[in-house]
Amino acid sequence: MNSLDVFEAQRSHLLGIAYRMLGEMGAAEDVAQEAWLRWQRADGIRDPKAFLSAVTVRLSLDALRKARARRETYVGPWLPEPLMPDDMRALATDAPAARAELASDLSLALLHVLERLSPEERAALILHDAFDCDYDVIAQTLEKNEAACRKLVSRARERVKADRPRHTVTTQHHRELVSKFVAAAATNNLDQLTSLLAHDVVLYSDGGGKAAAALNPIYGADHVLRFATGVMRKFGPADGFTLEPTEINGAPGFLLRTTEGLHSALTMEFDGDKISAIYLLRNPDKLSRINPRPSPLSSPSA
Repeated sequence: MNSLDVFEAQRSHLLGIAYRMLGEMGAAEDVAQEAWLRWQRADGIRDPKAFLSAVTVRLSLDALRKARARRETYVGPWLPEPLMPDDMRALATDAPAARAELASDLSLALLHVLERLSPEERAALILHDAFDCDYDVIAQTLEKNEAACRKLVSRARERVKADRPRHTVTTQHHRELVSKFVAAAATNNLDQLTSLLAHDVVLYSDGGGKAAAALNPIYGADHVLRFATGVMRKFGPADGFTLEPTEINGAPGFLLRTTEGLHSALTMEFDGDKISAIYLLRNPDKLSRINPRPSPLSSPSA
């Protein structure tokens, strides 16, 4: 195999590392491109995957540290850039089982939690839990000793475990619950909305200062209920309002479109049958990869 073929065989793997590290597909592609340039300059590499993985992690660490500084002044909550089904396929192997596993560790909820880790904790956890790397490999990549890497992974795992919902639901049940919520919001069915929300639900709305959104997370069922019904009340048939079911980062979600184009992307996290978190992406920069053409689907009915 020539050098390009060797690199292309690893591209999905490298993008998977970089996206998990950065939460932005565009930035992940930039990292992969820089890894390619370094690969071209390298000689005598015995293990291309190990070399390229290490380069990608180090480049991602540098990029994440710079991104952290920018995100400190970000307007409102910062959410990861959503992945559409085509993006997910670009990060997956051909095996359906691998795609299912990939979806489980690319959720917006998990990526949002990963933002609370230090860059080194994030890298160590991703390498160990998402890519099954041994501690000696992680130590080499992060240029730390194995004991330090074990502590990084342990600390990161505890923080993620503490912030993730205790229960999960099947994909089909997840889809049904998301559809119920959207239908209830569209028809202003307050009773059904209330029944679906956990009392401590939180809603994150990311506009980045470029689209109308809540400037702080919204906590509690009552406040989330008022926000959700207020958003839906603004739209009607005259706005060309449609709700398009899709998958966002491998989980059921919706795209909200109006006559002006794509308005937002919506997905949720569940604790049992209750919605524990809602992620509403409005920043047009993060929605730019989504097909802008209007969907023929109409809003769901109750």
